[in-house]
Order: sequence, then structure tokens, then C-alpha cells
Amino acid sequence: MLITDLSPQVLVTTNKNASANPKFPETDLPFYRKLGRTDLTVSCLGLGGGGHISSEDTHYAFDQGINYFFYSSDLHHHIYSSMAGALRQLCGRSSAKREQVILATVTYIKSPEMAIAALFDQFVDLQIDYIDVFFWGWIGVKDGSALQDCLQLSPDLRGPNSVYQRSIEKMLGISERLKKMGAVRYIGASFHDLNLAQQWSNSPLLDVVMVRHNVAHRSAQSQVFDRLDPQDPHRPGIVTFKSTGSHTGVLWDAPQSLPAGCWQPSVPDLYRYSLSQNCVDVCLAGWRYREEIDAAIAGIQKGKLSPAEIDYLNLYGDLHRNRLSLADIPPERLIYRS
Repeated sequence: MLITDLSPQVLVTTNKNASANPKFPETDLPFYRKLGRTDLTVSCLGLGGGGHISSEDTHYAFDQGINYFFYSSDLHHHIYSSMAGALRQLCGRSSAKREQVILATVTYIKSPEMAIAALFDQFVDLQIDYIDVFFWGWIGVKDGSALQDCLQLSPDLRGPNSVYQRSIEKMLGISERLKKMGAVRYIGASFHDLNLAQQWSNSPLLDVVMVRHNVAHRSAQSQVFDRLDPQDPHRPGIVTFKSTGSHTGVLWDAPQSLPAGCWQPSVPDLYRYSLSQNCVDVCLAGWRYREEIDAAIAGIQKGKLSPAEIDYLNLYGDLHRNRLSLADIPPERLIYRS
């Protein structure tokens, strides 16, 4: 029997953050949800370190109910390092809160040979027992072959009794959590090429798909989201990033052609846009300070955007990219707000 023939064990855990919480009233946009086919219960807003957020405000996010944290230890380490202290306290070997946190990490070194080095760096950096989702990062149009090679490692990487668990145990020592969870629980990939995202979204080797999505870049809707069945318990988890930014600029700034008085979406509205799409589980944010966290959570509590609001934001995004002229938009499709 080959190592790759061994099926990873599935461990069911209860996330205490998902219990009834008066902070999060029932809406059609639930704050906590299951991450695709994994057994992870995640907050619909996730915190990444791209905004150079402090450890103090990372702790604040957790205290407000955010439980999904995304961390890079190689390409963006100089930016993400400001949140590392909080993650060590929340996720470290001695933390009493570890089971309340979903820790996602990423490596941008797309090499099977370097996987153990990337894992080792993350385990040492954050002083952790295990990673909930380990992402292969920045998968572009030329990375199809590299991704295939990397994903062939999935059975060796994830779950208890895996090859990589034993390697980490030899380097860092055995712990009860490491034995129980494995070094990596689930495998993800962050795609910059949607054709590859579509191709791999139904692979048993990939548990979580992360893609760029916003009002100005909506291709993920047709190429990935709409091809998934929200009732399918075996669909992958979906995480979005770049919800508020575009190569044309930040999306909360109105396009020049937008008439005065038209709705100019806030940053929380842009998060709600992604989370209103089919099968999107987590919208990843790069908050800088706690006030942005509060605003984002307050926005989610408003629930999903209406079909008319989504239609308007589609037009708004097209105006941002100069793909549409204002003269081509029927006036009744515009939304005016004071």
C-alpha cells in the first residue's frame, strides 16, 4: 500500500465561538458557518495581517467573535509579524483558547520539496501544535503543474498519523494536540488564476479554495461560486480576498462618472457583497485597527444585500473599471442615498 492511499481521519470538534451569542442576532447572513466540507466552524469575516494590524487589535478581533486568522511566514512576514504575538498567545502550545481559533497559514514557495521547511518555519514562528488550514499561495496561470505536484502531498500533510506530523514531532517534540489533530488538518490553495481554481475546486486533494472577488472583479462568481451547490456537504470551503480593492484603486472611492447622491458603498458593504454570493464562507479582511473591525461586524449584522443592491453594485464596479458608460444605465437601476 502506498502512503498516498491512506485516507486522513476526520476529527469532529466543537467551536465555542459558534454557540449562541447575543452579539450576532439571527439574520440571512449568519456570522458563523461551516467551512465547506471541513468540520471547521468559521466566522464569516477573517483577519489577515496585510494591514499590519497590531497584536493588541488582533486580540480585540478575537474578543469580538472573529475566529478565522490568516498568517504568512515567508513572502509577507515583515507585514504579518505585527500580529504574530497575538497568534502565539491564542494558538500556541500552552493556549487554553486554541480550539476556539481557526488558524490558516500560507506558503508562497510552491515546491513539494520545501513543504516541510515552510511548515517548520510556521511551527517555530508561532510556537503551535497544529495548523487548521495550510494554503499553497498565489497560484497563477503558469502554476498548474507546480500545484498538481504540491497537492499530491495532501494525504501526507493532513490529518493525524500523517508523514508530516511524524516529521514535525521529530523536530519539535510530540504533544497531545499534535497527535490528535495532525500537523495540518486541511489543505487550501489561494488562486490568482480562476481557470485553475475551477479545475481544482472539486478535487478531493483540496479542501478550501481562496480567490479574489469584488464588485469590479466578479469572474469568480461564474467560474467558481455558481458551479457549487450550497447543499452539497462535499463542496470545498470558499474564502475571498481583495474585496475592497482593485487595480483601478480602492472601491469605496466613487468612480468619477457616478452621479452625485448615488450610493457610495462603505467598506463593510463591500464585504457584504462577497458574502452575499453563492457558497462564500469567509471574506478575508486586512484591517489596520479595531475601529475597522467594529464597522465590519456592524455591517454584517445588517444581513445580505438585496438583489437590487447587488445589481447596483455590479454597475458601480463596471463604472470603476470603465467597462460601462453612465449613459448605458437605466436611471431606475441607480440607488440614491443621502
